[in-house]
Amino acid sequence: MTAAQAAFFAYAILSRMAYVLFVGGVLRREDRDHRYTKRYGRAEAFRRFRRTASIIMNHDAFALVVLCVATRGTWDLPVRAAVSIAIGAVLVIIGLATKLWAARTLGSNAYYWHNFFDPEAAIGPVSSGPYRFISSPMYTVGYLPTYGLALIFRSFPGFIAAGFSQAAILAFYFLVEKPHFQRLHRSS
Repeated sequence: MTAAQAAFFAYAILSRMAYVLFVGGVLRREDRDHRYTKRYGRAEAFRRFRRTASIIMNHDAFALVVLCVATRGTWDLPVRAAVSIAIGAVLVIIGLATKLWAARTLGSNAYYWHNFFDPEAAIGPVSSGPYRFISSPMYTVGYLPTYGLALIFRSFPGFIAAGFSQAAILAFYFLVEKPHFQRLHRSS
């Protein structure tokens, strides 16, 4: 790996860390002491958080795409390029379709953790859409596009970053999101 490729790899990893640490930190503070809703009110706190979180999330996705493009051809696979591109494209389609299906099932506010800012408006446990089959489709099947992109570009650093990204979001899920949801819906 060249120095430039290593820099793109570090950029992608740091972008993911910024994502999970910012979102996780804000949501934990909000869950613990309602810091932002006390200061701005529920609607404004959520609006501010959503705006910043979406910028960070989009930047994180951009960083992974840039890494895969900058490190294309660094993964010597035992299959022809057409095969890895086809498999990668299928992973992208399945993952994006699952993510969109899950987001549509929950609504756009849930996609941005609205229940941290307005617990009374939170929807209960969902068992429709992809949630019929898997408890966390966004963070499991929904991450297939990251691996698919690495396959399409044959980017080994991209594949490693995809694995890191999924591990980081799963850690966020188990440390921040799931405990909040369980507290919110104890009686459900």
